[in-house]
Amino acid sequence: MDIRLFTSLNELESYAADWDRLAAENPFRGWTWLSTWAKHYLDNAGQGELCVFGVFDEFNTLVALAPWYVRRHPVFGSVVRMLGSGEVCSDYMSVLCQKGREGSAITALGEFLLNSREERIAYSPVAEWDLLEMTGVDGEDAVMRHLIDHLAASRCVVHRRSQLSCWRISLPSTWDDYLNSLSARFRGESKRLWKKYVNSGRAFVYQATNLSEMNAHLDLMIGMHQRRWVSRGEKGSFASPRFTAFVRDVLPQLMRQGRLHFYRLEVEGVPAATEYHITGGGSLYAYQTAFDVNASRHQPGKLLNLILLRRAIEQGYLAYDFMRGDEAYKAHFRAMPHASLELRVVPHSLAPLVRHCAWRAGSATKQWIKKVGQKT
Repeated sequence: MDIRLFTSLNELESYAADWDRLAAENPFRGWTWLSTWAKHYLDNAGQGELCVFGVFDEFNTLVALAPWYVRRHPVFGSVVRMLGSGEVCSDYMSVLCQKGREGSAITALGEFLLNSREERIAYSPVAEWDLLEMTGVDGEDAVMRHLIDHLAASRCVVHRRSQLSCWRISLPSTWDDYLNSLSARFRGESKRLWKKYVNSGRAFVYQATNLSEMNAHLDLMIGMHQRRWVSRGEKGSFASPRFTAFVRDVLPQLMRQGRLHFYRLEVEGVPAATEYHITGGGSLYAYQTAFDVNASRHQPGKLLNLILLRRAIEQGYLAYDFMRGDEAYKAHFRAMPHASLELRVVPHSLAPLVRHCAWRAGSATKQWIKKVGQKT
């Protein structure tokens, strides 16, 4: 196996199709999502340096890819992280690998990481990596498990910590089957809500069909989202210029690819909620939703979910994914939790190990203070 380092998007662009092949229809692992993230979040202002490793076989075929970047941290040293991390909250993250090649390809990647540190490979920005910090990792991902187990067997310290779960509905073939899966109480409430708003014509969902409509939906979403969170004394996602620029850049690309569904719910002719889905592998991923703070009496979130779930079933989708967050409403819709992990890997070296022990002690103290605060 040949390991090659890519430090610029221009170098990687010729491998975009191979990148998407390895992403296996997961939009948050794909070239569009992660290259756009890198464009907006990696720059010369200390945000980090692109550090993507490609694993090539003897036929010069890309069989695995580690979508990473590296940043110098004042406390933890040289930290390697996943592209798409931070405030964007990408889910189901992993090292990408061709099915059936996990053993040889991921072992080669793991050996390269270990050797790069031991031998101080000059061209590698991870030559002295002090921490692999990976968030939003799919808790059931076999590729990540193989890499982590290999590094642990080589005396690296591995710390696993559960994050908020992703919540996913495996969709049945008919709407009636779905309704029958709900609790009697929630099913009754849903039917009454449907009759009151959908059957009566009081509510209607509009889907953006072109870029102009999509941008109008997005402007509406940003306004709704910010008003709602500001009213609660919080900043809201779109207070971040980087996040706003990222969304405005990536959504049109996904729209042109046919992988974005953007909706607007109107109740009695007035916009009440917006939501967009990103598609991939027969699944719909509900990435972001916004509600009008003045429309709460109409239950716009629940109403919009019901309408879009029915559409998804009728269009033959296999799954509806609410993504990360343990909000109670997801279980009411019969979504099931899917483990999401934070992984920290520390090389067997004195300074990184000391830093890791200090981090663990600090984390334990914070948890203790939080528990005491909850009790009092």
